[in-house]
Amino acid sequence: MHEMGATDGDRAIDWGRTSGDYARYRRGYPESFFRRLSALEVGVPGQRVLDLGTGTGLLARELARRGCSVVGVDIAPGQIEAARALAAEQGVDVEFLVTAAEETRFPDRSFDLVTASQCWLYFDKERVVPEVLRLLAPGGRLLTCHQCWLPRRDVVACTTEELVLKFNPDWSAADYAGDVPPMPDWALRRFELVAMFWYDERLPYSRESWRGRIRACRGVGATLPPEAVAAFDAQLASLLEVITEGEEFDVLHRIDAHLLRPPDPPEDPPRGGAESPAAAPPSS
Repeated sequence: MHEMGATDGDRAIDWGRTSGDYARYRRGYPESFFRRLSALEVGVPGQRVLDLGTGTGLLARELARRGCSVVGVDIAPGQIEAARALAAEQGVDVEFLVTAAEETRFPDRSFDLVTASQCWLYFDKERVVPEVLRLLAPGGRLLTCHQCWLPRRDVVACTTEELVLKFNPDWSAADYAGDVPPMPDWALRRFELVAMFWYDERLPYSRESWRGRIRACRGVGATLPPEAVAAFDAQLASLLEVITEGEEFDVLHRIDAHLLRPPDPPEDPPRGGAESPAAAPPSS
C-alpha cells in the first residue's frame, strides 16, 4: 500500500461507483487498532478531528463514537451521501462535506488531529502537506493508516487476487508483501515521527461479505464496467465454495499506522552575538 500508485494504467478510478458495496461491506478497523491509538492519546474524547478521504466515514464515525468532534471530507459525492446516511442511521454526529483534501477551506489551526485512512496515496503531496500543516493546532498530529490483506500468507486473499487480475490486469494493488516503512518517504523533512506500529490480525468474513468487500475494491467496482463486475462476482462466488470450508472464514490482514507531527520551528539565535553583554569577556 505504501508503494502503490494512484492510478491503474489508463483506467479511471471512481470510488463513487462502489458506494453501495463500500457502505455495506467494507469493514472498519478492529478494536485492537483503537486500543493502540488510545495509548498514544489519539482519538480520545474532546479531540477535534478532520478525516481526509473519509469515504463512507468508517474511521470518522468510529472516532465520533469515542467522543471526538469529527469532520469528514471526500471528493466523491456518492461516498459522502453514503457516509451521511450511515451516520444518521447509527445516531453518530459527524459533519460530512464534499471537498478536496488539498483545499479544505477550514480556518487555520482548526484541528488537533488530521487522519487519512487508506487514501494518502491519492493526494497531491505538494499541496496536501502544507494544507495539513496549516490546519493543525499547536501540538496537533497527522495519522495515516492502512488495513490490507496479505495475499502471500492467506489462501483466500491470494486466490481472490488471481481472479481480480484476470478481469483487470492493470490492477496495481496485487501481491502486497506487507512492507511498512519506519517513516514514509513523503514525510521526510516535512514531519517528525511520533510513533508507528504494525501488526497482523485475522478479520472475519462470510462468503457474502467477502464478495461485497472485493466488489468495493479499487480493482473491481471502482474501475470495471457493471457487466464485468457482475461476471467477476459470479465467478468469485463459485470460487469461494471451493477454497473455503464453510460460510464463515477469516482473512489475514496487516494493520499499520504512522503518527506524525510538524517539525519544531528553529530556535531564534541569541541576540547580540559576540558583542552582547553575555558574550563579552569579563573585565580585568
